[in-house]
Amino acid sequence: MLGITNYCRDSLRLSPSNKQLKPEPIQEGESAAELTQTEKRQARERTALRAAVIHEAIRAEGEGELRRPVTALIWSGVAAGLSMGLSLVATGVLRAHLPYTSWRPLVVNLGYSVGFLTVILGRQQLFTENTLTVILPLLTRRDSETLRKVIRLWVVVLAANLVGAFLFAWGVSASGAFDESTLAAFHEIGMISVSEPFFTSVFRAVFAGWIIATMVWMMPAADSSRPAIIIVMTYLVGIAQLPHVIAGAAEVLYLVVSGSLSWAGFFGRFLVPTLIGNVAGGVALVAFFNHAQVVTEE
Repeated sequence: MLGITNYCRDSLRLSPSNKQLKPEPIQEGESAAELTQTEKRQARERTALRAAVIHEAIRAEGEGELRRPVTALIWSGVAAGLSMGLSLVATGVLRAHLPYTSWRPLVVNLGYSVGFLTVILGRQQLFTENTLTVILPLLTRRDSETLRKVIRLWVVVLAANLVGAFLFAWGVSASGAFDESTLAAFHEIGMISVSEPFFTSVFRAVFAGWIIATMVWMMPAADSSRPAIIIVMTYLVGIAQLPHVIAGAAEVLYLVVSGSLSWAGFFGRFLVPTLIGNVAGGVALVAFFNHAQVVTEE
């Protein structure tokens, strides 16, 4: 009741007799259609962020990432590579325990989001996120020093992610923590990741990079809906079986450590085409065009 009383006190004025509530009189120069300051504030809170605001939020985050020391990037990148292995575990366990039906992929690929949720909400360094965040400072300044920092970060984070993914795959293969049916599911998932021709993998990876970078672009305006956005966007990548350079690395590296695929196969059939496509999708289709729309508004 106290809250209701306070609200009424803010929006209405009592008559001298305190027996009748009357609306606040309209001030000179105002119209009946004009909003109060409280209503204007409420309207601003419900207005979607402009593209320029989102751009600045991501650019500022990218600037912070470019200033991080190499040691911090390495530890965070290895942690992200390990965490992305959880996508393999979740999808593998679901695949092993569900019957082989037409709807199984719809459920199995819900597990694909687990690694992304862990990495993004845990603020760990993931290579495909960096294709958007740190490229915006470069597109803004366009100088050699920023380019050098971007390349340094990309190389360090990618290498650290792959190390983490390898450690996870080796642990899964050597630990004996999973039963034979689950290990067989891991093997099947890995084989799917290397089943496409080189250029088909490149084009499919472009879509994956585009979706992940679009997800990152949506984050500043997401607030409490961030987990839902991560799940929806990464589920789309998983259900379409689009290759992601780090999530897929854990899957394919399992084949390498278990002896089902050579290192040459890992690089030639998976890493190189997927890396090219993810970077092209993240930089060209999201960072460049979203940056361009903000620049042309200025």
